[in-house]
Amino acid sequence: MPTLTPPLPALSNDEILRYSRHLIMPEVGMDGQRKLKAARVLCIGAGGLGSPLALYLTAAGVGTLGLVDFDVVDYTNLQRQILHTTADVGRKKLDSAAEKLKAINPFLNLRTFETRLTSANALDLFRDFDVVADGTDNFPTRYLVNDACVLTGKPNVYGSIFRFEGQASVFATEDGPCYRCLYPEPPPPGLVPSCAEGGVLGILPGLVGVIQATETIKLILGQGDSLAGRLLLVDALGMKFRELKLRKNPDCPVCGKNPTITQLIDYEEFCGIRGQEATAPAAGSASSATTPAGAASPQPDVPSISVDELKKKLDANEDVFILDVREPHEYQICNLNGHLIPLNDLPRRLSELDPTREIVAHCKMGGRSAKAVKFLLDSGFKNVHSLTGGVAAWADKIDPKMPKY
Repeated sequence: MPTLTPPLPALSNDEILRYSRHLIMPEVGMDGQRKLKAARVLCIGAGGLGSPLALYLTAAGVGTLGLVDFDVVDYTNLQRQILHTTADVGRKKLDSAAEKLKAINPFLNLRTFETRLTSANALDLFRDFDVVADGTDNFPTRYLVNDACVLTGKPNVYGSIFRFEGQASVFATEDGPCYRCLYPEPPPPGLVPSCAEGGVLGILPGLVGVIQATETIKLILGQGDSLAGRLLLVDALGMKFRELKLRKNPDCPVCGKNPTITQLIDYEEFCGIRGQEATAPAAGSASSATTPAGAASPQPDVPSISVDELKKKLDANEDVFILDVREPHEYQICNLNGHLIPLNDLPRRLSELDPTREIVAHCKMGGRSAKAVKFLLDSGFKNVHSLTGGVAAWADKIDPKMPKY
């Protein structure tokens, strides 16, 4: 028997008035607005990208919006995560988001999922929605979202951000490429710094998130040319937009002609970080959908020292050389009075270090200092350690007056 398409929901007089600027557009009209009301969109994360996504989809009249997140609002989120305010600090992001979204549109059917997105629950979550919007900022979750979208037949509206640059596309449509067609393999662990380490312009997730919201609405309406088969590159510093053509890879292991991935896998193992802590939720691009706040970046297996141990050594006036491998602008925010050599400058400035002294290297959270220690060990240094948790841990446990960033 043919599948029966359920009738589109009617619009009340209040909804007609609310969406009147849509209704007078021939590309939307009454039928288009009813499609939006019938649509079910799942946003992965209520952070940097999830904020503009959820706000504009709610205002536009998407009937059912799902949010996956289990993080809490932090002061460092407020520079870009416009769903949340200063009064929300310490509050669950889902509770904060629900309050704002319901205030914008009381007709919204909001479904919240306070859970980590995993291979065990992704397929069940995705099946109840028509479109999935990916606002994550770590590679394991991007591959998880992609594969789950392909396996459930849901379009994947993709966005990513870093510093002044962003990307957007639509993956996993019936004839279009998926994320794996563009990136068959993840980068080595730690090669690409998180936004917590590298920073992000606060406005950038708004720009990219609005592009994602636009693509989502176009998919629901069946109007315009989607970004399927195209990768939009955003350079906010130069205010330039470039476009790359993408093709479906016939040999893609998940969406190709003979797929080898027919069920969800262990994505942390696939990305080479099994057994290590996941990338810090940076800049709130919703890595909190999979990673709790405050997690350290993936670190090589190197000798380490805790902030408590370092404090004891300093109090005892032990001869410890503190090496700060952050950038100069970070040193200006806060420091441990260490010797500043940015990680990338370390190979050409080795002569500034005394291999006979005990060296404790630190950065913001521990990722870069671990790389520095590994390099020093490979260069013949013996007594070197990475400060676990970096200056972030020092501020939390040793000096609460130290500025955090």
